[in-house]
Amino acid sequence: MNGLATQRPTQTLTLSPLVRRILADNPSAFTFWGTETYVVGNAAGVAVIDPGPDIQSHLDALMAAIDGAPVHAIMCTHTHRDHSPASRPLSAMTGAPIIGCAPLALDDGGPRADAAFDADYLPDRVLVEDDVVSGEGWTLRAVATPGHTSNHLCYALEQENALFTGDHVMGWSTTVVSPPDGDMADYMASLDKLMRRSDKVYYPAHGDPVEQPQRFVRGLAGHRKHREGQILRLLREEPRTIPLLVAKMYVGVDPGLHPAAGRSVLAHLLDLESRGQVVCDKEIWRCA
Repeated sequence: MNGLATQRPTQTLTLSPLVRRILADNPSAFTFWGTETYVVGNAAGVAVIDPGPDIQSHLDALMAAIDGAPVHAIMCTHTHRDHSPASRPLSAMTGAPIIGCAPLALDDGGPRADAAFDADYLPDRVLVEDDVVSGEGWTLRAVATPGHTSNHLCYALEQENALFTGDHVMGWSTTVVSPPDGDMADYMASLDKLMRRSDKVYYPAHGDPVEQPQRFVRGLAGHRKHREGQILRLLREEPRTIPLLVAKMYVGVDPGLHPAAGRSVLAHLLDLESRGQVVCDKEIWRCA
């Protein structure tokens, strides 16, 4: 994970004729400056993407950005607690339906490098690949991108050739892929899916907009391949447990972050196991 920069961005920022970004006040090691909520549309009607945490100051900023426009939809990319809880009070305030990813809540007590699931998320409508939400002058199309979570969706703004990428592609750090719901094979397939698209800009839920997105995604895939190669090289030397792999792979990283890093290593190992390249016996991993 990257460290926080020295200057917090402006809370509300206009990014394009159809897109405004509102930054929630929930900075942390996994949210960077905080969750970035997007208001998409115009005075005739808007959609709100990733409403974020249920923080009153954030809801106030969202209502100011909406500025009395009809809200056609409140859309969540996935159901981590830094993304979806504000959907409920915002729906009550605007009368808008909650539309987007499927509900998903896991009781996962392991060491986390991201937020836990929002067990109370309940959409009025679940979107799947190619489903559309639209208003006057704008169209958002769902793009299924499982991997970070199994229910993760991105949303393509067709009029601007832009993609709202949630946590699948972030603008400041690599994405957490944490089993049991996070799946490395799905994540890599979703990266490949985005590389085949022609989007001109990504608007992530954490970090700055991503220019030259295909190049950026190739870099993310390359980073994961590098980690996979590290694991295989270390296991060719000798069988190891996940903590021993992490100690070798994350030299210089705060040891307090090692348990969470182990979840990413586990995701790689499970992927390699499914491809017949490694096996596990009593928590000791070795090459097949």
